[in-house]
Amino acid sequence: MTVTSIGALPDVTYDVVIVGAGVVGCAVARELARHRRRLRVAVVEARDDVGQGTSKANTAILHTGFDAVPGSLEARLVRDGARRLTAYAAESGIPVEPVGALLVAWDEEQLAALPEMAAKAEKNEYREARLLGPDELRTREPHLGPGALGALHVPGESIICPWTTTLAYATQAVRHGVDLHLNCRVETVGSVQDHVLHTSRGTVRARHLVNAAGLHADTLDRLLGHDTFTVTPRRGQLIVFDKFARELVNHILLPVPTALGKGVLVAPTVYGNVLLGPTAEELDDKSATESTEEGLALLRVKGRRILPALLDEEVTAVYAGLRAATEHDDYQIRAHPEQSYVTVGGIRSTGLTASMAIAAHVTGLLAAECALDLGEAEDLAPVRMPNLGEAFPRPYQQPELIAADPEYGSLVCHCERVSRGEIRDALASTIPPGGLDGLRRRTRARSGRCQGFYCGATVRELFEAGRA
Repeated sequence: MTVTSIGALPDVTYDVVIVGAGVVGCAVARELARHRRRLRVAVVEARDDVGQGTSKANTAILHTGFDAVPGSLEARLVRDGARRLTAYAAESGIPVEPVGALLVAWDEEQLAALPEMAAKAEKNEYREARLLGPDELRTREPHLGPGALGALHVPGESIICPWTTTLAYATQAVRHGVDLHLNCRVETVGSVQDHVLHTSRGTVRARHLVNAAGLHADTLDRLLGHDTFTVTPRRGQLIVFDKFARELVNHILLPVPTALGKGVLVAPTVYGNVLLGPTAEELDDKSATESTEEGLALLRVKGRRILPALLDEEVTAVYAGLRAATEHDDYQIRAHPEQSYVTVGGIRSTGLTASMAIAAHVTGLLAAECALDLGEAEDLAPVRMPNLGEAFPRPYQQPELIAADPEYGSLVCHCERVSRGEIRDALASTIPPGGLDGLRRRTRARSGRCQGFYCGATVRELFEAGRA
């Protein structure tokens, strides 16, 4: 098992190479690691860390799939994935809070659509949704803006930590024999049939190939001779409000969805903040993750209607992510047996929820259609990830832990209560952070209301010392 970010790649032919270390690519790697006695597997990632693309910038919701297209592959995999990930999160220490969601109607047209949404949920095998009148809605959400006419209550919707999920998959995969090659961008394909990939760090050879390249999945698909979908990046800008805003909202507040997505929502996070967003901007540039004045202004207008008091709270951060939207209304997952190749494209915002089910589906395609001999599956040794959730005990709140190791009682980031011990552990972990942003995702250091103004210099010093 190796994690590399510099230097030449091993001179081997892998049984399977996965392109892309987002939440889906890492989930596939973890699933294949269950067959490690027969398979040599590698993940190649263009950036310096796992989860650096779409996976790091989303609304962090663990979906029920109640509003998916009935009968679609996405609907099936989201249902299955939600069950799998809920159990995996409990086993692995990934914070999840089952806060439930309210699909809020603000006009008569939206109100009339709610029974249709309830019927859609039934078709998707979700039978717990129910309609609420304005009085019960107001009781559940007393800070809701005026004019709400009713809602569809979806109690199964939850919030989750997306960063820890991706890292848990990757950590478990690497500990069970998968090679992870970072800073390893696929540039050209030397042989389509034999999967000779020329990367920024040298040549990778594989007997089977999985394309989990996210925003760039269509580019790699075309290099391999296919032209069945085009990824049009859909930018979602979000505003993160301070933890003092958390008492304003009890559920995920969803709008009635449109063709562009689920629209602007207000949602609590497992870190104790409140999110407002996302926008849905169709772009050509797959690197355009900057926020804009127009986008943030739009969010504030939408947010003032949904939860007026939210706009009086302090903003901790803004960010933007790109979703891998395509011209199709379903995931683009298909096998090409003649090439021993599986493409995994068009994985949108539900990809986090569906990730473990997608991994099982892709592994099944490799075996059934691409003649990959998997052998017997084995249970993996579980991982236990650092818990970043506000509703769960953090190290600084555990006297017995501090007594055993005082570093857990020495706070570095006071906004997020991050200790020296947590930073030390992240730097010494199976997959250490490639930069300060990676350290932030592993510990929450520099993520609080001061955004590193107080702790930034110390965090950088610890990071550089840990890498020396």
